[in-house]
Amino acid sequence: MILEGAVTNVAAFGAFVDIGVHQDGLVHISAMSKTFVKDPREVVKSGDIIKVKALEVDVARMRIALTLRLDDEPSGRSERPAQGMSRDNSRASTSSSAPGKPRQQPGGGALAEALRRASEKSATSKAKT
Repeated sequence: MILEGAVTNVAAFGAFVDIGVHQDGLVHISAMSKTFVKDPREVVKSGDIIKVKALEVDVARMRIALTLRLDDEPSGRSERPAQGMSRDNSRASTSSSAPGKPRQQPGGGALAEALRRASEKSATSKAKT
């Protein structure tokens, strides 16, 4: 999913981008260009508004992997389950969950939902302009 965001910080290993969710995403230095990038500051600076593509959402570690290469394909798994948790919910029965405890939604949970909302917000703001 392609999003628009603001560069909040640039480090030696990449740039952090605010895409409208609680956690900033990281554009790793290797995902900034198809050519070699020696220093991320050659490509972006803090405050730049850029378009990025979400490659991976790791809910357990609260990390969002982004790329500036908009034609890159996301990895096979766009959302990692928490460590030790199975993505296959077929073995879990409804009676085994604790009452009043929300169940993990397929599709990544709150972080993934926030990403979806940010994408929709970005799309609607483009339609207005």
